[in-house]
Amino acid sequence: MVDSVFVMPGTVAAPRTGILRDLHSRYETVRETLARIDKAAREMGLPDISARLVEDDGQGERRHSPEVQYLEIFSVSIATYHMLIAEGVEPVAIVGQSIGELWALAAAGHLSVADAARLAVARSQVLTRQGWDGKMLAVGVDGRRAESLAGLIGHPHLVLACENTPRQSVLSGPIRLIEEAERVADALGWPSVRLEVPHPTHTPAVASAARELLTTAPRVPYGGGRWRVCSPWLGRDVGDDDPVDLVAGALTARVRMLHTVRALHAAGADAFVECGEWPVVSRFVEASVPGVHCVVPLSERDPVEAVRALVTRPTDGGPARPRPTAVPEDAHRPVIRVGGPPPVSLVPAAPTAPAAHPAPPAPVAPSPVAPAAPAAPVAPVAPAVVAPVAPVPVAPVAPAVVAPEPAPTTAGPTTAGPEYAAVLAEVQALYGDYLGYPPELLGEDDGLEADLGVESLKQVALLGRVADRFDLPDLRSNASLLTVGTLRRIAEAVVRGRAEAAGR
Repeated sequence: MVDSVFVMPGTVAAPRTGILRDLHSRYETVRETLARIDKAAREMGLPDISARLVEDDGQGERRHSPEVQYLEIFSVSIATYHMLIAEGVEPVAIVGQSIGELWALAAAGHLSVADAARLAVARSQVLTRQGWDGKMLAVGVDGRRAESLAGLIGHPHLVLACENTPRQSVLSGPIRLIEEAERVADALGWPSVRLEVPHPTHTPAVASAARELLTTAPRVPYGGGRWRVCSPWLGRDVGDDDPVDLVAGALTARVRMLHTVRALHAAGADAFVECGEWPVVSRFVEASVPGVHCVVPLSERDPVEAVRALVTRPTDGGPARPRPTAVPEDAHRPVIRVGGPPPVSLVPAAPTAPAAHPAPPAPVAPSPVAPAAPAAPVAPVAPAVVAPVAPVPVAPVAPAVVAPEPAPTTAGPTTAGPEYAAVLAEVQALYGDYLGYPPELLGEDDGLEADLGVESLKQVALLGRVADRFDLPDLRSNASLLTVGTLRRIAEAVVRGRAEAAGR
């Protein structure tokens, strides 16, 4: 079995209806965990979270409050975690992107699932109350260039929020400054896309929300946890850190996912498993460590089989690595924090020396904030991540590259008819206009990412435009068009979708 890192996504699109139906029916631990989240949600005046994720109520996808969206993302992440554990996959570490770090803490046992749900809602509510006019912008360059762009505009609230990959960073700041950054990026020829998130964060602009969370959120029991949790904003493993302080501190801190991923891989991680339904954070991983093995079980036709394949996957014929010793579930040592916040500073840190790395764009992000309550400022820790407990040296293992398997083609219209040609021409024009390419240069069999350099986040945005253009909302949830994306497959999906909609 390979040494796997579980990755928890941050603020992504609301999960699809019925996404957890199979996991709910298969695993008792999933049913129990979703019941705990539902109970916590009801106590906070929210609807049951699992209902739409487990059963199709016939109403399709619906808009919800930010609190419900966060808890749905949490439900999908923690259910995927329990499937992995039930099938015998044990992590060497768990990593969370932005609010996903809260999901990681719950999965590892640092705090209870119910407390994680309550803290996620408290976080959302303080951000809603602050209600600042901000946006986040993914830019297809490395962190050094993105930070220079923010510095060029020169406002303390416009900051480098996230370093996701060698060629993707995220800025966060007031909307008028994000618009200005977008114009400058366009003039420089840097690709960029705005991120649609309920609450733009990782900027000093949300310092008041962070302070309110610190003073109003109930302190919860927490302990050492069962698994190692690596924090991309702390730059180290989570230790005896109060979860409220961690979540509040992360609101204004830069998230260095790129450095965390590379450090974990250098320490021996063979595979990264994303606990969500879309290949979002796993795309960061693939761009940061070329050739690494990534698995997104819920984006596969058979999630359970994808996980079982990971369990039996050989480590390139080398000797099996000893599994990390897990802390027993009952070893959770409750601690109630009664004093002030620990040394997690909300003060912006001095800029670090830029890393010389190359630079495509993606989601979710980071940056520091103005002084809050009396807390000893802590300089951001270097991107190195603390090694796991009792590391065992091993011979390096060459990562195997596993190409995603295309989804089966449904019987229906083919590329032979005139309708396909017309749809393809429209799709080429739409993509060409968005990307700045002449449509005739976009080959129907070119890989959107491999050949055209269209990074995953832009693929999601473009697929949404196609869905709107042809009035086919189901296209948005077709993960295979993102994992194996070509204009041919997208045009074929449009033709099939229109045929089905017309009852042909």
